[in-house]
Amino acid sequence: MESALSRFLVGLSVKISRSDGRVHSATVTSANGDKCTAMVEWYERKICRGKEVGGNAACTQYRAATSLRFLTSTHLMRSRSRPSVAEMNKKEIDVVSVPGQGALLVHEPRQKVDLTKYLDNQAFQFDYSFDESATNDLVYKFTAKPLVQSMFEGGMATCFAYGQTGSGKTHTMGGDFTGKQQNSSKGIYAFAALEVFALLNHRRFSNLDLSVYVSFFEIYNGKVYDLLNKKAKLRVLEDERQQVQVVGLEEVCVSTAEDVVKLIQLGSACRTSGQTSANANSSRSHAVLQVVLRRNDRATTLHGKFSLVDLAGNERGTDVSSNDRNTLVETAEINRSLLALKECIRSLGKNSDHIPFRMSTLTKVLRDSFIGEKSRTCMIAMVSPGMASCEYTMNTLRYADRVKELNSCKQLNRGGNPARDHAYQQKCVSPHFLCVCVI
Repeated sequence: MESALSRFLVGLSVKISRSDGRVHSATVTSANGDKCTAMVEWYERKICRGKEVGGNAACTQYRAATSLRFLTSTHLMRSRSRPSVAEMNKKEIDVVSVPGQGALLVHEPRQKVDLTKYLDNQAFQFDYSFDESATNDLVYKFTAKPLVQSMFEGGMATCFAYGQTGSGKTHTMGGDFTGKQQNSSKGIYAFAALEVFALLNHRRFSNLDLSVYVSFFEIYNGKVYDLLNKKAKLRVLEDERQQVQVVGLEEVCVSTAEDVVKLIQLGSACRTSGQTSANANSSRSHAVLQVVLRRNDRATTLHGKFSLVDLAGNERGTDVSSNDRNTLVETAEINRSLLALKECIRSLGKNSDHIPFRMSTLTKVLRDSFIGEKSRTCMIAMVSPGMASCEYTMNTLRYADRVKELNSCKQLNRGGNPARDHAYQQKCVSPHFLCVCVI
């Protein structure tokens, strides 16, 4: 029995066979991956009884019980691009499965010292997991949608997509593709805009007297460019309150969701892209769409903000199809900024006194995603299920698994010192950090 899979067996209801021929239900209370056994218990005449059974049989029943995919939508039109055309042409075997309840299994091909080939089943657990039949609308409902309301409550919300190039980040965030044409009304960007205007007219928030503003910029080679203003170069600075500001960024006041979709189309057309081994038209920059709520007073005071981030795909320099210097430099910068994001996550997980947000422009911009009492963040980990992408898939899932641990960050109470406790809470990661995986 796979040791990684054994932790999913506890609590599973299984059928066991008794020595007298009877077959009845029992519950798995513990599992031992090394001994390939599981302990089950049941009640008989109000007395709790138990026995040790073979673990492989329990694993088989687990797979059978989870054959129905979790959070999929068979009655909605399929809109995901799995497998991709490139994967179909390569006739790749899928090594990722979604058994259910947020679980995800990677069947990693391995080889022993004697050259015997075998599959190493790696199990991961997230808040939600989606398979290839899930639509963008369904993914949105369990990721960005719960965060929209938090910005009306004065919060700073962030939803970002992370993963290998060609894994579907831009497809999910920006909308469905038909060839090279993108339908911007079918992505998380547009769905969030629709939700914003729906809540703006809701009786609960209508008395706040708010206006909606949109900005759209990209981070390419460590520099920021305004996608709504002819890619004007911008600066990222801190003000006197140590709040990060993108100086000169154009904010457009919008009155309908359709206005937002037009701006998304305008900005997406300007975004920097290039050719990689996984994608002929890969996004080579981090794109950040910000929806901002401001009060209709003289100072147009900031009320709440939602940042939707489509990260550039992580990739090894040896895997890009072009070996020219510019391509290698941009690949190195992408990986450096993603590493900086990882280091910030690691520092937050350890409750470090210093969080290295200044390591990259990306982490400076995303600083308010992680700190503060009212910050809410969702990470969508995108993976490619093909065998050739197995190494990348494992790296992405390990990265996302590390992010998931941020939820364990708890408020510190040392002797009831309110000032010190409040300072810690300001540094501490947001209490709501959702981690989702999509294939």
